[in-house]
Amino acid sequence: MAHNLAPIRIAGRPVGPTGYGLMGLTRPWATTGYSDATKVMKTALEQGANFWNGGMFYGTPNANSLQLLKHYFTEHPEDADKVVLSIKGAYDRATNMPTGSPEAVRTSVEEALRVLDGTKKIDVFQCARVDPKVPVETTIKALAELVTAGKIGGIGMSEVSGATLRRAHAVHPIAAVEIELSLFSNEPLTNGILDTCRELGVPVVAYSPLSRGWLTGQYRRYEDLPEAGAMRFLPRFQPDVFDQNLKLVEAVETLAKRKGSTVPQVAIAWVRHQGAIPIPGATKIERVVENCTEVELSEKEQREIQQMLDNFPIQGQRYGGEHEALLNQ
Repeated sequence: MAHNLAPIRIAGRPVGPTGYGLMGLTRPWATTGYSDATKVMKTALEQGANFWNGGMFYGTPNANSLQLLKHYFTEHPEDADKVVLSIKGAYDRATNMPTGSPEAVRTSVEEALRVLDGTKKIDVFQCARVDPKVPVETTIKALAELVTAGKIGGIGMSEVSGATLRRAHAVHPIAAVEIELSLFSNEPLTNGILDTCRELGVPVVAYSPLSRGWLTGQYRRYEDLPEAGAMRFLPRFQPDVFDQNLKLVEAVETLAKRKGSTVPQVAIAWVRHQGAIPIPGATKIERVVENCTEVELSEKEQREIQQMLDNFPIQGQRYGGEHEALLNQ
């Protein structure tokens, strides 16, 4: 069901209908230089995508979202107050596990501030996942102290359940919840997190609205996947389910052609109609413009998309293994 698309504020500041995810520019296998990346980011802001989402683990320790952001805001200091910046951290890349202890949270925030070096404040900081070893109340209390100290503007959460969000929100108001939400990952429509966010008035940020490239229409065979890309290791891209999952892409293509739109535009519009802020990533200026072009979906088209989802259920988990266990916690 689509919901009223009211203006959204995060950490007290208005954000556009579409945000921008930095992962595409900072992944280890990317070759985008800072100069080219800066042009892409500038275009995103000019297109109205003023909510930017990055991660301390997007890239290497010395070349991740934070270094890129420092470079951008050094080049364009006039844009610092135009962007609402959300940073994910408190995550141990060595173990691939979240670290939600007060010490780990404080250390992560201080490191992020050190790298940014005053070029941009952190409007929202969020632990990349919920640490199963630490009560969420303990983690949020530590972050709340950092808000009070002026280190961060607000607290975000990632991949949380409705029950966990309620516990966290009781300690300190949550500025935003980031979840994977797309035509390929529509579980939030039924698992309670969207309903809880609406009830509490917490904005929803949707990462991977194009399902890691599925909904760009560029992958027709397993062999089309980049050899160095993570997709080759994800369950939903594997050869035994590839053709089945492609059926949903083909169905959306039919609708997009009829509308005179692109598959990404329809996919992103669907996410917006769920009341979320999609944060697609891109490495090319033309893709940013395409993703930020707003497309409206009629009630009839939304019903048609729901029929597609019913007819072509997605096969395979999002991550698989231990990473899957950290979702919707």
